[in-house]
Amino acid sequence: MTSRADVCVLACAEAFRGDGEILAAGIGGAVTVLAARLARLTFEPDLLTHDGVCLLTDDVPALGRPPEVVEGWLPFRDHLWLVLNGRRHVMLGASQIDRHGNTNISCIGDWARPKAQLLGVRGAPGNTRCDPTSYWIPRHTPRVFVPRVDMVSGLGTDRGAYDLRRVVTNLAVLDFATPDGSMRLASVHPGVSVAEVVAATGFELTVPAEVPVTREPTAAELDVLDRLDPGRAREREVAA
Repeated sequence: MTSRADVCVLACAEAFRGDGEILAAGIGGAVTVLAARLARLTFEPDLLTHDGVCLLTDDVPALGRPPEVVEGWLPFRDHLWLVLNGRRHVMLGASQIDRHGNTNISCIGDWARPKAQLLGVRGAPGNTRCDPTSYWIPRHTPRVFVPRVDMVSGLGTDRGAYDLRRVVTNLAVLDFATPDGSMRLASVHPGVSVAEVVAATGFELTVPAEVPVTREPTAAELDVLDRLDPGRAREREVAA
């Protein structure tokens, strides 16, 4: 039986479709790592996936296991070259995101005196300015999808983002395929209504007249997922 987590991993994997020979980097949890590996082992075989600085061959190990075969080593200076030259598609997380895809991973509240300190901007400015970027948000709520982020860590379409692809959440897939680059509801996951997504979003979404249902994994894709994640760590990451 296909679970919501299976659908979310596949929806994240679909963000890498058509990328070709580019470094696919899933950051922040099991779902994004599995998504890059699933895409590599199924419909996007030219992708480069990695564990740390190890570039992996088709022999991609299960989560938590070392690879048996390593295609090559990627020194950090070469990794930075890829980032600066648009050769990495990264899938990030966000504590806040607005309608144009500006994201915050730095602080909650006024920057001068925040209520909570988070990670800091880290590599978000460079990633969003130089490379294709997507997001995985495991809890789609108005506290995350806000009218205005408290601090801009990652750039949105209104601030010069290079290529914002999609935002995948536990409820839906969203993109920026609108005239003004604002967020659009691209699909809802099986069992989720458009009204649920709209209610969980703290700003006005563009909602097409017909909203499709997110594609479920095929039997072959599920087999790959179960090989990559036999302990089903993906289930613990996806909010019900």
